[in-house]
Amino acid sequence: MIQYILECIAFQLVFLVIYDFFLKRETFFQWNRFYLLSTFLLSLLLPFVKIEAFKTTVEQPYIEYGEELWGVNNALVLGAQEPTGIDISWQTVLFVSGALVATLLLAYKLRQLYLLGTKGDRISFKEFTQILIPNSNMAFSFFKSIFIGDKVSKTDYTNIIAHELVHIKQGHSWDLLFFELMRIVGWFNPLVYIYQNRISELHEFIADAKVAKNNKNEQYQLLLSQVFQTQNISFINHFFKSSLIKKRIVMLQKAQSKSVFKLKYLALVPLILGMLFYTSCENDDKNSLEDNENIITVSSVDNLSEEEETKVYARLKSLADSEEAWSLRVEDSENSLKFESTKDDVFVSGINNEPIRAKMTIGNNGSPKYFKNFMPSAGKPYDWKKIYREENLVPFTYADEVPVFPGCENENDLKACFQQNIQKHIGKHFKYPEEAQKQGIQGRVSIMFTIDEDGSIVDIRKRGPHELLENEAVRIIEKLPRMTPGSYEGKTVKVPFSLPITFKLEQAGFSPSSTDDIYAQMQKEQIAELSTEAQIAYGNSVAFKEVEIPPVFPGCENVDNIQDCFQRSMYRHISENFRYPQDAQERGIQGRVLVIFLMDTSGNITHISTRGPDESLEKEAERIISKLPKMTPGQNDGVAVNVPYSIPIAFKLQ
Repeated sequence: MIQYILECIAFQLVFLVIYDFFLKRETFFQWNRFYLLSTFLLSLLLPFVKIEAFKTTVEQPYIEYGEELWGVNNALVLGAQEPTGIDISWQTVLFVSGALVATLLLAYKLRQLYLLGTKGDRISFKEFTQILIPNSNMAFSFFKSIFIGDKVSKTDYTNIIAHELVHIKQGHSWDLLFFELMRIVGWFNPLVYIYQNRISELHEFIADAKVAKNNKNEQYQLLLSQVFQTQNISFINHFFKSSLIKKRIVMLQKAQSKSVFKLKYLALVPLILGMLFYTSCENDDKNSLEDNENIITVSSVDNLSEEEETKVYARLKSLADSEEAWSLRVEDSENSLKFESTKDDVFVSGINNEPIRAKMTIGNNGSPKYFKNFMPSAGKPYDWKKIYREENLVPFTYADEVPVFPGCENENDLKACFQQNIQKHIGKHFKYPEEAQKQGIQGRVSIMFTIDEDGSIVDIRKRGPHELLENEAVRIIEKLPRMTPGSYEGKTVKVPFSLPITFKLEQAGFSPSSTDDIYAQMQKEQIAELSTEAQIAYGNSVAFKEVEIPPVFPGCENVDNIQDCFQRSMYRHISENFRYPQDAQERGIQGRVLVIFLMDTSGNITHISTRGPDESLEKEAERIISKLPKMTPGQNDGVAVNVPYSIPIAFKLQ
């Protein structure tokens, strides 16, 4: 969005520079009006236009470490998602605030017009409605209404009405109202205001030129002799506007521009073509083989040319020498191959997201040198039949007979039965690691395993946000029963299978009133880390669940269930003040932060303690809780007491 806005502003600036330097002084007023309206609209549309003939690529470094490490045969989500805050950026708040102010200003201006209309005497004519304003010498038009002061002299009246009729007949109010609306959505763009100013000038030049054809000298005298007064409304056609008088007189005195000067408008053609060329360029992270380039675009993944195959191999060989984790995608307009490194192996997601493993050859010095089966002379890298020939591996989708999960022998759809039983198995054996719960760790573990020729589960590989979740996923897969092996072309083969397992922390068991042992232990550990003063304060407190009269959240004074209202107000407060730390977003950090705080005998929020997966999330949770309002303190036996409260705040990246 920011790039689109910058492109629009840049195009508008170029168009305005052309107008001010080459067109503004010409008397082609109608042409200039069309120029201003059309170029503003063009500036809004051009960023979306992509001309195929102009398409080219601009090389840029690109690094990708996506989650799709292997093919996804099925997805399993375990646990229930907690309520999360609403992430509203400060940029959004600023934009909406500015647009709201601009809208209120427009409403104020419309109200000014309405009040003027109610004060004046209204007379209807065939072409317009006249509104006579008492004790005024103003004159302006708005759509089909002409507002004119009763102090305007009778000798000037005819010329003023003729002038304003030009505005009405040519619909000038529509132009100004259009830019007024653009000022709402683009209040931050100074060029919108300049465009509106330029079009307002043109309207006066057009009307002056039309009236001056009949009585030019009178028009001069009228403009020079009047006492000027007008309302501060930007979308009406003023007759008396002192800042424009000099310009209008100059334009009336100016000789008619020669028709040949209309050729200036042809300058728009190369200008627009240049803009289209710019918008059709693509920042390509795809064709370059620079050090950080991680995508290569080819004409067809199914049919690599010799040159393309050499490029892919060269890039793979270059990446193999790197000790860092890396990924590479080879793609055309429809299909792609993705290579992902792990220590001494490379995994490939094939055309149909099938997992492929490509061994690396290790040199004498222990460093990876090249990929077996990916040399140009060894066949196409996308051809799984050739890739798997040596290791007797066949993707799950391509197996003639997929591995049979025990109990599925008599089913018609063995693949569906296999996947359903995998889900049941994981659900049955799943156990959320306690330490992961304490640390608020959640996320997705991508796991891949191979069903060997004898049906046993081998070569389990995993990739996830934390070792605790990875180990749990491996433990579950290791408990899979022995299968009936898969086959291809009448031969028993190894069949790899992959799936993501999503770990989500559940709200149940972690509410403030919970008696869950893990939760209680977490509270004790957090409090033990606080100062001696804080520990004493917590020691002299009464649990929220047990206090006779719980603390009252402002606004909950007159409700029947104070505890329920308190909890709802807490979640509302968190949602309204929630802001996902930018640094945590960039690093992909997410999880749950457990917050404990004390409401003291004065109702103040004190001794806030947080525990979560990352310091940035803990600080954000503490900031939110520190903004809580002062409470009515809780009471026991008619005496105010300290009351602790704890709540989990979930941070989840979309």
